[in-house]
Amino acid sequence: MLDLIRAYENYLSKVKQASSNTIISYIRDIRQFSQWLYRTEGLDVIDAQQLNISNFLGYLEEQGRTGATISRTLASLKNFYAYVVSSGFLEKTPVTDIHIDRGEKKLPQVLTGREIELLLAQPVCVDAKGYRDKAMLELMYATGIRVSELIELDIGDVNLEQGIIKCNSDKKTRIIPLYPAALKALSAYIKDVRRGMLATADEQALFVNINGVRMSRQGFWKILKYYQQSAHIDKEITPHTLRHSFAVHLLENGADLGSLQELMGHRDISSTQMYTHLINQKIKSVYEKCHPKA
Repeated sequence: MLDLIRAYENYLSKVKQASSNTIISYIRDIRQFSQWLYRTEGLDVIDAQQLNISNFLGYLEEQGRTGATISRTLASLKNFYAYVVSSGFLEKTPVTDIHIDRGEKKLPQVLTGREIELLLAQPVCVDAKGYRDKAMLELMYATGIRVSELIELDIGDVNLEQGIIKCNSDKKTRIIPLYPAALKALSAYIKDVRRGMLATADEQALFVNINGVRMSRQGFWKILKYYQQSAHIDKEITPHTLRHSFAVHLLENGADLGSLQELMGHRDISSTQMYTHLINQKIKSVYEKCHPKA
């Protein structure tokens, strides 16, 4: 695959006569996707599917990349796969029906407290899957971690006695506490069912799929969609919706921005300040709805 990427780089330079900055940006985006795809799915870029590309763009959003960066990455991949098809390596491009909103960044969607209660109530703890799913959903809302961080958690990252998890991201470690219901769900999963789900006794992943190996992003996504439908929640829920809801609900209940930034693992406070706009928007909506002169 490195040879294919080098050939594309040469094509951009010799045939398209693209600027050096354009070439650097395109190749960087393609290499980043190639490395992510191999690391998460064990696939080469030639084997990528539309879902892989959509998940990668979602991953970039989780990492706090701007809409402009994500749009450029999509353009890089679209042009690369057009070259791959024209060169005869593929019959059709996997970059189809993927659109990025290039306009003003929309404020993230957040679940209400009632919708959170409905969602968390869906998994039924009558079998191993129910216990696992309950623990995952509770943990996501309790900590606000990214889905990539959730599936990368190892059993050693959990301290049930102290009621905390250790989350490793961007070469930093943050310690996040768990509320009682989340701690109870996680404890039940670990003590009662996790061992029986493992494919091998030395598996370190905290959450595993039905094959007993580490849960994937796609696997958790499907689980979340299933419970969204069973809860009859009309909003489009993604793993990041739980992260946004965590942040907004903490701010609504008096959390300060500095503490929230630490909990969420934001590099820049500006990423955390986005949630204050949601609070202000809600207050304005209540005012306009309830004030007799509004």
